[in-house]
Amino acid sequence: MAGDQLKVLNALDVAKTQWYHFTAIIIAGMGFFTDAYDLFCISLVTKLLGRIYYHVDGAEKPGTLPPNVSAAVNGVAFCGTLTGQLFFGWLGDKMGRKRVYGMTLMIMVICSVASGLSFGHTPKSVMATLCFFRFWLGFGIGGDYPLSATIMSEYANKKTRGAFIAAVFAMQGFGILAGGMFAIIVSASFKARFDAPAYEFDPLGSTVPQADYVWRIILMVGALPAALTYYWRMKMPETARYTALVAKDAKQAASDMGKVLQVEIEAEQQKVEQMSTKSSNSFGLFSKEFLRRHGLHLLGTTSTWFLLDIAFYSQNLFQKDIFSAIGWIPSAKTMNALEEVYRIARAQTLIALCSTVPGYWFTVALIDKIGRFAIQLMGFFFMTVFMFALAIPYDHWTHKDNRIGFVVMYSLTFFFANFGPNATTFVVPAEIFPARLRSTCHGISAASGKLGAIVGSFGFLYLAQNKDKAKADQGYPAGIGVKNSLLVLGVVNFLGMAFTLLVPESKGKSLEEMSRENEDENGEMELEQQPDFNNNRTVPV
Repeated sequence: MAGDQLKVLNALDVAKTQWYHFTAIIIAGMGFFTDAYDLFCISLVTKLLGRIYYHVDGAEKPGTLPPNVSAAVNGVAFCGTLTGQLFFGWLGDKMGRKRVYGMTLMIMVICSVASGLSFGHTPKSVMATLCFFRFWLGFGIGGDYPLSATIMSEYANKKTRGAFIAAVFAMQGFGILAGGMFAIIVSASFKARFDAPAYEFDPLGSTVPQADYVWRIILMVGALPAALTYYWRMKMPETARYTALVAKDAKQAASDMGKVLQVEIEAEQQKVEQMSTKSSNSFGLFSKEFLRRHGLHLLGTTSTWFLLDIAFYSQNLFQKDIFSAIGWIPSAKTMNALEEVYRIARAQTLIALCSTVPGYWFTVALIDKIGRFAIQLMGFFFMTVFMFALAIPYDHWTHKDNRIGFVVMYSLTFFFANFGPNATTFVVPAEIFPARLRSTCHGISAASGKLGAIVGSFGFLYLAQNKDKAKADQGYPAGIGVKNSLLVLGVVNFLGMAFTLLVPESKGKSLEEMSRENEDENGEMELEQQPDFNNNRTVPV
């Protein structure tokens, strides 16, 4: 089927799990911890920004960000992330994983600090500065997706590769958790020091001037974990697969991995040069050969990530309603500004603790046992079931007595997103494409996901508005209502299940076996006579 593998790559594939694997997980994972902290912490402080910068004298309710400002503040980082995924994914294949990895981290550190220092004389100028730095923060975060996944997949052994890549992604859960916990500590500390009456008793006095420091501190602390891991990122050697298969330097690859694995590995420069002359190792992304070999795979990874993120990021729509409904967050006018930050952060932390974090680690534990395909299919299936179970009897769930049931169903939907496609859509693109296109293809898949996130966050924000314009949120047009929005999300999840059939199973296989990179001279002929391998597109073998 495939020719002899390079000894350095075989050594990585069969290596026992050892300390350097965990070091790589922590170094790559801390990037993801920072990504999640930076992307999700903005939702903790948007209400506070509204109170500080958009207060209206004599208004019954506290100030809120106008719809266009809210969309910009929340969404501009997504736009930056999408751009960064495409750019740094491509750059990672051109310049090497390690060199580009340091760049993304520095952008994240600088822009985290800068977004907390947003300045201006008017609310508009403060928000414009914040949006500018949030875009470039997202740009750096975007680069972390393809690079972290590719580095981890190229360092890992084939037996536990899925768990290692999923563990890097699972650090997202801890990032969300850390954001919520830090916001609780900061808001509680300021509240104890600068107590204020509720908005309904003193509209102006309910937001103390010191509250302006709270959102800035929360945003700036995101720079810390990234800065702490910069030194270790720079110490990591380039991955052997990039050095040998893309840079064509077998001697350097053998030397680097010999130090990492603490064994002597033979450099096979002649073999590398022979492999590089094969047509199977030279086709580009926009070639017919790529389309024939990996076209359906790329369609599978991009479409499933796109559909998953539409459903996953639409959760922001319902969170505030759910939190209010179960009494975690009382009416805004009954609280002062710092109390509101505290309540929102507490609610987000509880959701992360109960459904987000466990889902990720279920995937880590089981991905190399039951496979990526099964987990993704199962996740989409249960998400479809729970979305329809929320949508069809929606009126039943709106009654006060049934609120807890609604929260349980809602939590299960996102448990199966994390123990399901949210993790596997990140893992699979790092395993199934050739080394010279791996980072690029992962970046394209991830960018497709971020496009879905933008649709989920903002398309549904308008779509879920009440059919009666008079009952819609201030500044929004009439929509199709929450019930119909949930039905649409159920259909989206079902489509995700259908497109999963295009994604191959990579459990227990080497990266070269999946991408068919090191075929021997008549490997192509042999593969054409082996329909079972070719059909690996659809179902796990």
